[in-house]
Parts: sequence; structure tokens; C-alpha cells
Amino acid sequence: MNTPSSSSHKEVQGELMLGLPYHCFVLLENLSECIFTIDLKKKINSFNHAAETITGFKRQEAIGQHCFDIFRTNICASRCVMDQSIANGSPQQDIPAFIINRAGDQIPISVSTSFLKDEEDNIIGLFGIFRDLSELEKLRRQITRTFAHEDIIGKDPKMREILAFLPDIAESDSAVLIEGPTGSGKELFARAIHSLSSRQKGPFIAINCGALPDSLLESEIFGYKKGAFTGAGKDKPGRFFLANKGTLFLDEICNTSTPFQKDMLRVLEDGEFTALGDTKPLKTDCRVVASTNRDLKVMIKEGTFREDLYYRINVVKISLPPLSERRGDIPLLVEHFIRKFNLLKARSIHGVTHEALSHLMDYPFPGNVRELENIIEYAYILCKDDYIGMEHLPMDVRDWFMTQNRPSSISATLANEEAEKIRQILNKHRGNRLAAARELGISRSTLWRKIKKYGLS
Repeated sequence: MNTPSSSSHKEVQGELMLGLPYHCFVLLENLSECIFTIDLKKKINSFNHAAETITGFKRQEAIGQHCFDIFRTNICASRCVMDQSIANGSPQQDIPAFIINRAGDQIPISVSTSFLKDEEDNIIGLFGIFRDLSELEKLRRQITRTFAHEDIIGKDPKMREILAFLPDIAESDSAVLIEGPTGSGKELFARAIHSLSSRQKGPFIAINCGALPDSLLESEIFGYKKGAFTGAGKDKPGRFFLANKGTLFLDEICNTSTPFQKDMLRVLEDGEFTALGDTKPLKTDCRVVASTNRDLKVMIKEGTFREDLYYRINVVKISLPPLSERRGDIPLLVEHFIRKFNLLKARSIHGVTHEALSHLMDYPFPGNVRELENIIEYAYILCKDDYIGMEHLPMDVRDWFMTQNRPSSISATLANEEAEKIRQILNKHRGNRLAAARELGISRSTLWRKIKKYGLS
């Protein structure tokens, strides 16, 4: 390995790591954690590549600046880690905070510190480590089901338009109707609306209207008093009561009966309801967000949905497109789910092969985003390589590709083109299968199978 000249070596040390040996600088520069050092005046005098990435500031822009002007954390003014470290006489460990990067985005981090000392053991500065907790925070929200605006994945113009309007919808406190096919993420949007609204500190209560018959649905939503029916051994508060000062999400409201819709309309108009077996009306102050996977206007014409309830819940309408109409988001969603399962399963799958992604881009996804997530989770069970390939996809998905009416001549042409491409790349790397697999974006085992399939040597 080439080493820098003595003059350039000193320049690197002086600029980056307070005189650390060059090999230490190389190590710190390649860590995924954000590494920085500051002097006693809180001026930055070292800044590694990960620090550039998380903050958006280049090293030359950060060096010499006060740390609070670059990191802009929510604890800079109230709980500065340097002040705390010196005051306590001990380093700080895993202090939770947020930084505001150059683009204005808020990023969750944890920060740890240690002292920098001279030869006489005097403190001359602070060595700090930031860890980006963005992915862990997203995973925590998914597990606790407290979703935020930024959890919604999509760059499709239709999705961008909805996302741009979402904060205004949340702020309005009006009733919202979310239309979209099953698996398109209607509950995710409902939770995001709640988290962006003034009711975010209140409860988010969800109920699937299509999962219960009318009798049970009525008792679940309105509650009941002890003795109201056989088995009612104690009072049970309903979802309307539990959602007070928060948001009530009525999932798939299209599956309710017209008598139940009449009771629902009365609550939405008056804010009052009566629990089963009770005579005293209760008041509730909750925002209603409803969803449907069917066209309610068609149901109104059929007489299966009340028109007055439709206009009560349809103050603001969000229409989510199926995944088949926003195929450009499929690679983003695949990447998102791989990161999610890497965290959940403590693995490090790098992605999907070009072949698998190409086929997923063609697949119709009748189950929408939820089906794509299930496909990736299934692939995780089978995949023992670095990349998810066609052989790791569920059988019904692979069967769909096999049943497509593709002329055999076209299939043969595609196979010949793939074989020729593999042959050229193997020749380029002089038979080095690992290097060839990396360039092809497939695992070594997949490459071996293709070599055997096409009779390549």
C-alpha cells in the first residue's frame, strides 16, 4: 500500500485526526459511524467520510466551524455533550438526539464521547461518535405501528402528490376517506395522518369493519354495560370511547350493513353514542378516518351504502393507486423491505439479482405492497447467498412467469443473450467466478448454476 509523503502525512493528520497515525486515520475514515473531534472551543478539527454523509457538509466546510453550527442537534443548547462530559468528568455514552442535516431533514442519532488528552494528561478536546438510527427508528415505528410521514415509500408522481398534500390533510381535523385496493397501505396513511395531526398525542384506535359480524361490530365500536347480553360479565368501553381526543380508523367501512351505517352516522353528526345495555349517552371527540377497497358510489347506486354517511366521511378523499400503476416504486420498496429484514433477522443480504428484479417489475402484484413484502420475507427464508434470485421467490410467483405466453423463439433468444453475456464477463475476468458474479449482480452459486445450464467452461 502506498503511504503519503511526510509532508502530506502531516497535513492529513493535522486536518483530520489531531495527529493520529495515518493508519488510524484510514481505519476511522472507513467506519460507518460518524467520527469527529473538537477542541475546547468546540471547533471541529476532524471529520470522517460518514460524518460528511450524515450531515451533508463536506470535510473542508466543517473543519474550523463550531460543532453546533454543523450538527445542529436538539441537545446543543440544553445538554451539550462536551459540557456534560467535562462537568461530570466522564465521557457520555449513547445519548439520544436528533441532528438537522444540510437539507433540513431531522435524523435520529445516538452520540458517545471520550476525552482527547495531551502527553501530560490534560484534556485538549473531545472525540465523538454519532450513530445514524434512522433505519432502527423506522423499524421501531413499524413494530409499534406508530408510523410517520417519512415511512411511506414512493417517488411515483401520484404518490408524491398525495404525500405533498398529507400535512394539510392532517392539520385540517376533517373526516378522511382513503380509497385503495387491499394491501395498498391504507392503514399506513391513516396512521401517518394521525402522527402529523394535532391529535398525535392522543390514541390511534383501529378496527377492521369487515372482520366482524354486525352484532359484534356494534359492541366493539360502541361498547357495552355489564349484563347487556349473555357473557357480558363486566363493562367494556367501545372504540369510540377509547379514541376520545385521538383518531378512530374504520378500516374497510364498505363491509358494514346499512342499519349499522345509520348508527354510525348518528355518532358522526352528534358526537354522542350509547353503549349496549345503557341508557345514558356518552360524548366522544375523535377524528374519523375511514378506508374502503370498493367504490362507494357504486355501492350507493346498489343500495348497499348510505349516501348520507358517504358524504359525512368523504370530506377529504385520498385515492391510493395499486402497485401495478406505480411500478417505478418497486425497486425502492424492495430495497426498503430488504433493509427491514436485515435489521429484524440480523443478516446482510445486499439486494436482489437483476433477473429477479426484472421479473418483479413485470409481476401484476394482485396483493399490492403487502404481497411484495411477503415475497421478500419468503425469499429471506430460502436465500443463503448475498443476493435474492429467481430461485428464492415463492412458487406461485415463479409459476406466473412460467405460464405467460412468451414465444419459445423469444425465450431462446433471451437465453442465448444471457449465455453470451456470462461468457464475455467470464473471459473478461479470466475465469474468476467471484469477480464475474459481482459484475453480473448475482451470487456465486447462481452463476455456477447458469454456467452448468448453458454448458459454459
